[in-house]
Amino acid sequence: MISIRVLVTGGSGLLGVKIAEVGKKYGHQIILGFNSHPVDQVESLKLDVTNVSEASRAFIQVKPDAVIHAAALTDVDRCEREQGLAYKINVDGTRNIVNFSNKFESSLVLISTDYVFSGEKGNYSENDETSPINFYGHSKRDAEKEVISYSRDWCVVRPSVIFGSTPAAGKVNFVLWLLNKLKNGEQVRIVTDQWVSPTLNTNLAEMIFNMIGNKQSGVFHLSGASQISRYDFALEIAEKFNLEKSLIKPVTSKEMNWVAKRPINSSLNVEKAERILHVKPLKICEALSLLKIDMELNVKN
Repeated sequence: MISIRVLVTGGSGLLGVKIAEVGKKYGHQIILGFNSHPVDQVESLKLDVTNVSEASRAFIQVKPDAVIHAAALTDVDRCEREQGLAYKINVDGTRNIVNFSNKFESSLVLISTDYVFSGEKGNYSENDETSPINFYGHSKRDAEKEVISYSRDWCVVRPSVIFGSTPAAGKVNFVLWLLNKLKNGEQVRIVTDQWVSPTLNTNLAEMIFNMIGNKQSGVFHLSGASQISRYDFALEIAEKFNLEKSLIKPVTSKEMNWVAKRPINSSLNVEKAERILHVKPLKICEALSLLKIDMELNVKN
């Protein structure tokens, strides 16, 4: 793979930090753009994607061959409460990145979400019509439209429930949250009626670089290969880490105090990725095994 310069927006997030690790392994120069959470031990710069001057300065400084646009407001309930802010970050911010990517002739990868779908049927393919049921999903669908309509060289990547071995950007992902609760002997309420395709950040980063290296374009579902309920996912996590499953209490979505609606089944079909990419989407059991190894290495280091 030819070495390239990659600018990553949202660089301090769960995916951004892993992209830096994987990208460096492949010999690429990775520059992480961060907004409010600086990144240690990685080349980085301040980049608020909603600030045109900051975005311009970043592109002038980096002159990226490729941009991985992961910056977004992803808190689903906050997006519902603060729709203006969600639109500014997720849509206007994406428009800025599209404009500068075109100006600097950089290829662009947008990190989108399974929440662009209604969740009525599940097993969504790249050709299925998007029909979001909450504002987060609406804002990400509009971000996709910006990329698809106006980018010269683009990919849209849809993962689902990204998880990894370390907290990032001040947030703890679902798996780490669950592990912490179970290790402390606390009960957790997990929904049985929401189906997803959980995605290990390492696997996602590897697939993204595989896609960039092969000069792929278009929409790709780069999630995990397992379609599973959040409740069963939680049980799998407890099983892998030898924690008490009885602490996981099954509930329905109607019992949760959520502001925004969630898709019932937004699981993703990954046949396209399995067919085209050398790096394949991982099944839950494989992903959790890699996660456990990664966490053990983190403890040793």
